[in-house]
Amino acid sequence: MLATVVTKTVRDRWKGMAIAGISLAVMLLFGMAVYRDIDLAVYSDLPEAFRSLVNIPKDADVGSLAYGAIYSTYGALTLASLALSMGSASIAGEERNGTLGLLLGNPKSRTHVLVSKATSLVALTALGSLLLWGAGYLAPAVLNVEVGGMHIGALILHMFLIAVFHGFLAMAIGAWTGKAGLASGITAAVMIISLFAVGLLPLVEGLESGAKAFPWYYYEGSSPVLNGVSWGHLAVLFAAIAVLGAVAVAGVNRRDLRDRATGVNLLDRLRSHPMTKKIVDRLAGSMRVSRIWIKTASEHQGLLIGTAYVMFLMMGVMLGPFFNLIKDTLATFTDALPEAVMALVGNGDMGTPEGWYQVETFGMMVPIAFMLVTVAIGARALAGEEERRTMGLLLANPITRRRVVLEKAFAMVVYAVAVAVATFSGVALGSVIGRLGMSMGNIAAATLLGMLVGLVFGALSLALSAATGRSRIAIYSTIGAALTFYILNAFLPLSDSVAGLARWSPFYYYLTSDPLNTGMHWGHGAILLTLAVALVALSVVLFQRRDLRQTG
Repeated sequence: MLATVVTKTVRDRWKGMAIAGISLAVMLLFGMAVYRDIDLAVYSDLPEAFRSLVNIPKDADVGSLAYGAIYSTYGALTLASLALSMGSASIAGEERNGTLGLLLGNPKSRTHVLVSKATSLVALTALGSLLLWGAGYLAPAVLNVEVGGMHIGALILHMFLIAVFHGFLAMAIGAWTGKAGLASGITAAVMIISLFAVGLLPLVEGLESGAKAFPWYYYEGSSPVLNGVSWGHLAVLFAAIAVLGAVAVAGVNRRDLRDRATGVNLLDRLRSHPMTKKIVDRLAGSMRVSRIWIKTASEHQGLLIGTAYVMFLMMGVMLGPFFNLIKDTLATFTDALPEAVMALVGNGDMGTPEGWYQVETFGMMVPIAFMLVTVAIGARALAGEEERRTMGLLLANPITRRRVVLEKAFAMVVYAVAVAVATFSGVALGSVIGRLGMSMGNIAAATLLGMLVGLVFGALSLALSAATGRSRIAIYSTIGAALTFYILNAFLPLSDSVAGLARWSPFYYYLTSDPLNTGMHWGHGAILLTLAVALVALSVVLFQRRDLRQTG
């Protein structure tokens, strides 16, 4: 038995942080290599406001472009996402898995367990930060690239604190509610809303100071990669982290801890209501184990609700009217942007409603939203049952392994469709409210292609879950693959010699056809659908041939 909670937590989670750090390091190396093959003069004529927004100095060189494009946004989001995952699982995750009671059965207080979990969160985030810091200096040395005007150490320090902040926020919410899904969902929403608020509010006259109300401002508001460490901003983040830590301690000590068996899922609620009881009973069947897809869907309801809310309201409805407030500024930016730059943010003309939504919603947020639900279900569909030691009970019923895999995959599709409906409805309503005149058919086409991309990576996580029986391996490997393919799809077209290789990325078949303007590209949709189906079929084969794990 491991000596401390810190040691056990670090041992369980270090691989995910290492995979993320190494993936980002490889992307930085690749980004620098690609930028060496393009004419950097196109960046010197960009508007000053835009260069400041995306952290590109006036005399941009290969190194500064790579740091600004990869580390400042993708690196910070990745590090913060891993931290919030650890924070939400620190207390609420143990309650969800039914292991907190066993942990507290040892002579350890609740405060001791929480502080140990917080210590491991900080230590693992520091590990990821150190990997990024080392790669930040190693990559230019390997490629013989001169790095000038960039403060990589300051950027990494700011990234470390913003990641710890989100981890402690999730930990505090989980400590007070005992619900890991709620903690993850709220924290992720805060992070995304904060990111876009800090990027967009300074563009609206009179709202510039409003950005200071969001945590992300204290990460990149001072442009640490250009100007060095802002000790005032770091002090704000540090104070917020200390307050959240105290809130978490108070919450876990004042609350009756939840037992794993006391949670009420969506299926239970529908059965308890007289209007839905009959139809749910028919769907679930009369046998002891309900239909597997319904059971699986009910286990992830919090994640679905949070994701659908953000995509419908924040990334859909609100962006329509907001476009009218800043469209003149956006047009000025877009007129000066070269095609190579737009490839990094979604290839959309931000001076048009379609381009605005493509950059802000469909470029990054739509794939992320779909993958949040599909990868979560895919990774835990099989490996989660094994880790909870419930797979044996499930297969003790007269059902085949093939049926288990297919019903889990069906639950993943149901959730993807639900997110698609929320996304389409939000963007369509935003267009109507803002009187943007966007085509409803084209919005549906872009949403459908985004859903298919999400299902490809969800199916990949399902296959990895079936092959390994370990949900963490499935999640981290899929996230690493998705991030790599996204960056490759953005960077490869910047160099004519390797542009054709972008077709190997699933993201190439998502927005390359410009569906918001041209409608559905059925060939691209067919390719993505074929990939998803093939990976589900592979999952069936892998799961049928593997000896199941009997321990977590």
